[in-house]
Amino acid sequence: MTDNLPAPGHGAADAAADSGPPSAGGWGSIKAVAGSLLRDRPGIAVVKALALQNKHEGFTCSSCAWAKPAHPHAAEFCEAGAKATTWELTGKRAGADFFERHTLADLAGWSDHALEAAGRLTVPLRYDACLDRYREISWEEAFDGIGRELRALEPDSVVFYASGRASLETSYLWQLFARLYGTNNLPDSSNMCHESTSVGLKKSIGSPVGTVDLDDFEHCDAIFFFGQNVGVSSPRMLHPLQEARQRGVPIVTFNPLRESGLVAFSNPQSPVEMLTPGSTDISTQYLQVRPGGDVAALTGLCKCVIEADDAAQAAGGARVIDAQFVAEHTQGYDALAQAMRAASWDDIERESGLSRASLEQAAQTYMGAQRVIGVYGMGLTQHREGVLNVQMLANWLLLRGNVGKPGAGLCPVRGHSNVQGQRTVGITEKPELAPLDQLARQFQFEPPRHKGLDTVGACQGVLDGSVRAFLGLGGNFVRAVPETALVEAAWQRLRLTVQIATKLNRSHVTRGEVAYLLPCLGRVEIDRQATGEQTVSTEDSTGVMHPSRGVAEPAAPTLRSELAIVAGIAQATLPPDGTVPWQAWTADYARVRRAIAETFPHIFHDFNERLATPGGFARPNAARERVWETESGKAVFTAPHGMNADPDEVPTPVQGEVLRLFTIRSDDQFNTTIYSLDDRFRRIEGNRRVLLMNAHDIDRLGLQAGALVTARTEWHQDDVRREVAGLTVVAYDLPQGSVAGYYPELNSLMPLNHHAKESHVPAAKSIPIRVTAG
Repeated sequence: MTDNLPAPGHGAADAAADSGPPSAGGWGSIKAVAGSLLRDRPGIAVVKALALQNKHEGFTCSSCAWAKPAHPHAAEFCEAGAKATTWELTGKRAGADFFERHTLADLAGWSDHALEAAGRLTVPLRYDACLDRYREISWEEAFDGIGRELRALEPDSVVFYASGRASLETSYLWQLFARLYGTNNLPDSSNMCHESTSVGLKKSIGSPVGTVDLDDFEHCDAIFFFGQNVGVSSPRMLHPLQEARQRGVPIVTFNPLRESGLVAFSNPQSPVEMLTPGSTDISTQYLQVRPGGDVAALTGLCKCVIEADDAAQAAGGARVIDAQFVAEHTQGYDALAQAMRAASWDDIERESGLSRASLEQAAQTYMGAQRVIGVYGMGLTQHREGVLNVQMLANWLLLRGNVGKPGAGLCPVRGHSNVQGQRTVGITEKPELAPLDQLARQFQFEPPRHKGLDTVGACQGVLDGSVRAFLGLGGNFVRAVPETALVEAAWQRLRLTVQIATKLNRSHVTRGEVAYLLPCLGRVEIDRQATGEQTVSTEDSTGVMHPSRGVAEPAAPTLRSELAIVAGIAQATLPPDGTVPWQAWTADYARVRRAIAETFPHIFHDFNERLATPGGFARPNAARERVWETESGKAVFTAPHGMNADPDEVPTPVQGEVLRLFTIRSDDQFNTTIYSLDDRFRRIEGNRRVLLMNAHDIDRLGLQAGALVTARTEWHQDDVRREVAGLTVVAYDLPQGSVAGYYPELNSLMPLNHHAKESHVPAAKSIPIRVTAG
């Protein structure tokens, strides 16, 4: 039975009493896609593109990283994916003439949405300080100028950032270029989201990635969601969820907001649901956990299971935990069990914001199932104790053997379309995670062995001046990181910035002293090289590698592929020694894949041949076979050292003036890309500078819905004043003491040192703030 909680928007002065959350999909989704077609004017090419999106003979979506089935739907794209494709195939252009009309001082006043909406970049550009403009240059001039600047810098003063959308082939070249240059400064967007997964799961089960594949959703008998908004972040996942619900599989959700995609789904490919008011209820129980309360909630769930097992043993009944699995495959159970028995329900309820009865109901669902999938997102990973959050979820699933069997396992849902794959082919600041000895043999050089900079370290280097150059393989780093105001102010002190991109964004307008903007092909576009049209590859959230072939003509004949640009910069920077065939790789990407297979034979053997398999091929995952690549050779239970996932804050704000801010994304955005200022799922139009607040908090703080307020960070570890003014209060259904606001607009409120303790992921889901009128 679903927890009876108010629908989104209730409590607002102007909200109708019977208003409910709009379902994901349905006519609303179709209208949104139609709106993007009118806005972006992509032309007839979009018809062919959408027909081949996420198909084996087509291209992988540049939006989310959700799995691609071997037997796809007729339309294997979602609203978010269609928007990403129309956004990339826009008929608008930002060529040399655009920059002749606009100085950077002018563009600095544009919104993030307006910058990207200017259209596709078409020519290589270099910043002209005298004119305060980007000016067109040739590709050769760009490569030579960048190479000259890089040769004059110390390698460890240069950051090689990757956004998560580049292909496996390009990512492999990127990490090799950085190491040949002499640095492990290879931060990527994983540092901002799922690094807590890589650290936590590695400790718990020996695998840095999840253990679930698409087939598991066909065999599970319960699904639990923790801090993952499927309707916005991975809408194609709604298909297996709907099929599971139609089989009677319960879905239990833990999330501070009641998100539309986890409440109901109207399948746009179902004539019945499109021609009737029909939809599928997704969550059978919805628990609005307080931000930072996940450790406590999972403690309650584990406590229920362990105490039920204790009672069963005392009565001589069947065990509740999988005792044989625990004995054969795990260590640390006794310490965990002792900690769970000792945990107080008063503490659990206070920290989680959930009732004991609700948690016991969820635990009963879990204990009544034999094959359980635990799905989670950044709602777990982006906390000070983000790693512990992940380990607590692993604890809970391990108790009943729900790891390493069909229909069960851990399912972290990644955001960027190849962020997991970039790590797989060597983009990491941690030298112990890269095959440095193999790279040394393969390319006859000595790779750097010291640790490089992650995202937080790169930001610190920009602020203190130790970072002198930033090379960005996609992304919008300045907007995506914490401490936005300080980082943006320091950015112009960089000697060199190089950005490889399809569209203009804030990181290009906030440039270094010497700045290059290099336009690349989008993934949907045909990549023609000397040997013909090329195929690239990506890895999805479930660890499966897929081919991707562009299907649309490039936006301009002057564009180059990301791989060709990386190779061009590398050749202009590094001494010619003949050990790396940059030109041959650019001519034929199959040769890059053979090099990848040589570096990572366990994962990529016969890479080119296996890439032809419909549905792709999976990377080996020992934990799926119950082989635990941990120090002990067993899966590890981790006893928590507390219940607050953000212990540096004022504890459990409910009645005090300090609130917990967690950042969210709208249905009309992908990471820092803002398609429009609307959020139809939350009924917000034309404004992203908002604070969603509980109606009780609005009243007790003497505020009003619709009023303008200022949010200030409550942080005593430094003397930096962090505030964002001009935010509109929106009354919304969320836990008391909690506030929600949009990423990246509120990133300035997040201190750089407010990050996960072991993974350095910014703690964007629980920022202590005060809200005042005006």
